Amino acid sequence: MKLPWRRLLAALTLTAAAVMVPTAAASAGSAPSSGWNDFSCRPSAQHPRPVVLVHGTFANGTDNWLVLAPYLVDRGYCVYSFDYGMLPGENLIGGLGPIADSAQQLSDFTDRVLAATHAAKADLVGHSQGGMMPNYYLKFLGGAAKVNALVGLAPDNHGTTLDGLTALLPYFPGAADLLQGVTPGLADQVAGSPFIRTLNSVGDTVPGVHYTVISTIYDEVVTPYTTQALSGPDVHNVLLQHLCAADVSEHVAIGLTDRIAFHEVANALDPAHATPTNCLSAFS
Repeated sequence: MKLPWRRLLAALTLTAAAVMVPTAAASAGSAPSSGWNDFSCRPSAQHPRPVVLVHGTFANGTDNWLVLAPYLVDRGYCVYSFDYGMLPGENLIGGLGPIADSAQQLSDFTDRVLAATHAAKADLVGHSQGGMMPNYYLKFLGGAAKVNALVGLAPDNHGTTLDGLTALLPYFPGAADLLQGVTPGLADQVAGSPFIRTLNSVGDTVPGVHYTVISTIYDEVVTPYTTQALSGPDVHNVLLQHLCAADVSEHVAIGLTDRIAFHEVANALDPAHATPTNCLSAFS
């Protein structure tokens, strides 16, 4: 018979997996050939910075971006994605390793992109953990000097309660330690975790970086959804339903398929040429 804490761990893991895992359409690292992950791409005068896409938990650098990457490529951007946080022996599902280590992987990949494109800075767009983890890179790994903008789609900037499930961890001795030992990338995202406390110990943002946070009221993973917002002088917090009340995207859809959210991403990447985002943006 399984111990109670094992039931809780299974519930936390399965709940996250059920709402966060996209269908695996390709093995991780297999880049499409339509301009995405093209290291011969040179940024244009109109879009002078490469865009690095940072996937979420239980995802990878291909599946998470099957819609947004081509969307941005079609608009003239040099677009790149990569895999991070994969546990030993894993080559498909990422975001489960220690987030500080994942941030170093982002740092290394961004350096590679900047070297290839000869750009001074990059823009980062991330989904879920991929919208939060880059802030560790910006704050503690020197990323602020190399990044112009960070756009987060449903990022867990202040951790998550996972609809209250994480509050049960203290009642099951050993569960938190097991979660940390088996999937540290999940444990790091729990609201109040040592990682989250460290991440926000120096404030929400760093000078010189433009921040955009795009959230949905229907988010069932990063909860409460209001904790996704950042505070700072150069922050634009956007609620998807304020742009289009009919948009019912939840945590997965906002990062994988929602063209209304993607239109707002494009606005954040090129604010000088931004156009209003509304329900019709789904067809643009």
